[in-house]
Amino acid sequence: MRFRSTRPEAAEAPPAPPVPATMQAAVIDSTGSAEALHLAEVPVPSPVLSEVLVRVVAAGVNPIDAKTRAGGGPSAAIGAWPATLGYDVSGVVVRAPYESHPFPPGTEVIGMATTPRTPGTYAEYTVVPSLSLARKPSTLSHVEAAGIPLAALTAWGIVVETALAHEGQRILIHAGSGGVGHFAVQFAAYFGAHVIATGSGRNLDWLRELGAAEVVDYTDVRFEDVVADVDVVIDLIGNVHDDTGTRSLEVIRPGGLLIEVPTGAWPGFRDAASARGIRSTSYKVVPDGSALATIGRLIDSGAVRVFIDRVFDLADASAAHTELERGHTRGKIVLRVSDD
Repeated sequence: MRFRSTRPEAAEAPPAPPVPATMQAAVIDSTGSAEALHLAEVPVPSPVLSEVLVRVVAAGVNPIDAKTRAGGGPSAAIGAWPATLGYDVSGVVVRAPYESHPFPPGTEVIGMATTPRTPGTYAEYTVVPSLSLARKPSTLSHVEAAGIPLAALTAWGIVVETALAHEGQRILIHAGSGGVGHFAVQFAAYFGAHVIATGSGRNLDWLRELGAAEVVDYTDVRFEDVVADVDVVIDLIGNVHDDTGTRSLEVIRPGGLLIEVPTGAWPGFRDAASARGIRSTSYKVVPDGSALATIGRLIDSGAVRVFIDRVFDLADASAAHTELERGHTRGKIVLRVSDD
């Protein structure tokens, strides 16, 4: 007896749009200040293996981009100059690895590039691994969607996969109004946790709208004077400002958890937490397309939202970094690269 496959035959792939040999990108010739970023004509990257070539419509700007530009973060892994920065992308697939690929040409996607292993997203085209892509939320523009990938995946990994947010849990989130923070507040509240968020006075009402049950104005009150007995602290600041990390140990219950996110912001956090009987861990984002798709569904349902503070043109990437480094961004900064 012969068995017939019930799987439908793959539809004929639409013709791939033409791709130029070169493109405009915001690059650095060496690490340095924000002024090091400038426009240049560079080769369009070539996808290999399971990578997808994406025409970039918008690119998110993240603190790790600025650290890399300045010579920190993963800058030591930059293999060639000029270097194109940027992890976040929202755009349109122009080349897929094979005809029946889940993201065929023409698909609107969001995802994370493997910068600096490959050229980043501050460019007209970028390559992204298939497993780091998801379809763009249908309710968002590309500019809005570009604010999602790195920040939301970081918050998801921290809140859902590491803190295991649940009802009855008390979670303190520092810098709750920032890129990662505003997603972390929403995810923790969505899963039923009692969220306490620190922020400046102008952001307190907004943090409540995002789901924070309590808010603390760090410019007016020391959080350890009004917060106690929390299960988890999500520290998005560290000791680079007013010893925020060290002071956080005072409010965590014995056996609680400190999640220290900024790289290098508090080198001795594990020993300090252990001495007080507190568990601790750092965290690095995992560019998981499946998790990104789940986040996209939450956004399309209205349960979670992304906030875009400022939008700059690609030519103004330097100004975008200057604004980011001022440290008062609400939500995300995005580069507009091409027409939607």
